Amino acid sequence: MIKVFIVDDHEIIREGLKKILKEESDLIVVGEAQDGVEALEKIQIPDFECDIMLLDMNMPGRSGIDLLSDLKIIKPQLPILVLSIHPEDKFALRTLKAGASGYLCKDTALDELVVAIRKIHTKGRYLSPTLAEQLAFDIMPEKDALPHEQLSNRELEIMFMLASGKKVKDIAAELTLSISTVFTYRVRIFEKLKVKNNVELTHYAMTNKLIE
Repeated sequence: MIKVFIVDDHEIIREGLKKILKEESDLIVVGEAQDGVEALEKIQIPDFECDIMLLDMNMPGRSGIDLLSDLKIIKPQLPILVLSIHPEDKFALRTLKAGASGYLCKDTALDELVVAIRKIHTKGRYLSPTLAEQLAFDIMPEKDALPHEQLSNRELEIMFMLASGKKVKDIAAELTLSISTVFTYRVRIFEKLKVKNNVELTHYAMTNKLIE
């Protein structure tokens, strides 16, 4: 029996995941957390035990990749399957480098979730064909890094939100950051991408196929 622990800030998502996993005879949900703080607390309980964690990458508060790194420090052997709203070609490599065992976009999670869990449990890693190809290109030394690839994980997350048309105050509320902090990130992003305003940022993101 594969024991699964779910971390997601939306109750409806947690319930949906539990419903999917309940239909599989070899999978059982042994616990859940609604945010990173609760997840970090629960995995440190002496009798905590699970075979794989499903981790939402887009919860309020700390960067999802920072949370992933903290979880791996506490439980380095714990396999973590990341679920994200972002397509795998945007964030997957960063999560794998931070210690994730696999990455699924929520748009495809329903079709691939059970397969990914079983593969991680038996082989230690889940890579879709697209992600495997991306990894192959990533290790090629002749590949020139694009400006957005130099952004920190938090800067990249905020860049997506700005380029998608979200306002600074809304981003601050969603990520539980101060408005001034988001403005600081915005300045850094503009400097690194050499853009002057949100219009140019959106154009950059569309040109590099970061947003539709």
